[in-house]
Amino acid sequence: MMRAVIRAFGFAVSASALDWSTGAGQVQVRLAGPSRATYSELHEALRAGSPAADTVRVILGSKTAPRLWQRMRAAVHGSGDWNTALLALTRLAELRIPAYADSARRLQQQLANAGFQPFPDNPGLKAEDLQPSLNAIVLEHRRAVQGDAAVLADILSRIPTKNYDHGDAWVLGRLGAGAGDSVASRFRAADTEEFRVRYLTLLSYFTDPEMIPLLAKAYVAPDSFGIPKRYGIRASDGLLWIGTRESLRALLLAREEARQRGVYADSSLARGGYDFLANDSSAVISRTGKWLTEWISTLKSQPAERDQQHRVGASP
Repeated sequence: MMRAVIRAFGFAVSASALDWSTGAGQVQVRLAGPSRATYSELHEALRAGSPAADTVRVILGSKTAPRLWQRMRAAVHGSGDWNTALLALTRLAELRIPAYADSARRLQQQLANAGFQPFPDNPGLKAEDLQPSLNAIVLEHRRAVQGDAAVLADILSRIPTKNYDHGDAWVLGRLGAGAGDSVASRFRAADTEEFRVRYLTLLSYFTDPEMIPLLAKAYVAPDSFGIPKRYGIRASDGLLWIGTRESLRALLLAREEARQRGVYADSSLARGGYDFLANDSSAVISRTGKWLTEWISTLKSQPAERDQQHRVGASP
């Protein structure tokens, strides 16, 4: 689905670091309620009431599976918008409809055997642009049939061999069964820099507020976790994705502490003529449409209980 997780201002997830293309993956979009910030990977500063927001709202509220699937079909045939198709497939994954899980499996197999150019009507599109979305549809149906624990065990077993994609990561961030705690413990215990970065990136898919202290610490002190400083953007984006008043305040405070300590002062971390912290600050506007201070002043505090609504809203 869409560019998957393109991280802002030159700090994109690299295929070499994470074994997936930055052109494919699940869509992360949220139109804020009273206690969550707006978040969008597909739209620059998505704002309520705009045509883009209206389209997002219609798709995320849709229960008409054939229409959602047809958006994808139109895109692969070159007659539809690709980002809209990716959003539609994200919604279809949430619906967990058995017939469409079967359709996704069949299309996965077709793509595996299709060769270099699987979509002749849209030659710029590759199989890996669609595969993570299909994977997410299959996995979400498996959750309904087998339960979260089984899906969690499957995904965790494939991470050490790097056999996972953005669809797996998106579903992982939605799981119960202690998924967040499992990934956090693997992040702390990882014995290579590559896998510390991988697990930190996976942590950024969770919306559980209990992740806030760990992500804030990783942002302020990446060296203490053995994380290259440029990957502090993963912790920042994780706090932004959680999106509560508390997580956004934690990001604001962590950014100020990092500034005082000079954590990101190295000029090699600058992009486009701006230093790391300036780019990170601008990413908030790009993703949410408001500065952190605006969100903090307007959002309601989150209830104490753990939030179970993950990426693109709650499952129906």
